[in-house]
Amino acid sequence: MLPDDVARLGEAIYARDIRPKIETDNQGRFVVIDVVTGDYEIADEDLVASDRILERRPQAVLYGVRIGSPAAYRIGG
Repeated sequence: MLPDDVARLGEAIYARDIRPKIETDNQGRFVVIDVVTGDYEIADEDLVASDRILERRPQAVLYGVRIGSPAAYRIGG
């Protein structure tokens, strides 16, 4: 799967299925989504969420986002 496809699917799954359920109580945390199954993990660190989902689904195709933020990371000061 191409990176643009992963991002498009991840954004759609997050907006449609996940954001309404988690955003209020998890501001600033990370959600990592398997774009093939829709399975996801939430953690304070993106690598922790990624590791958890990969334990269950080693072949997962992952997309991550910081909850409540337009971007997962900031560049600069």
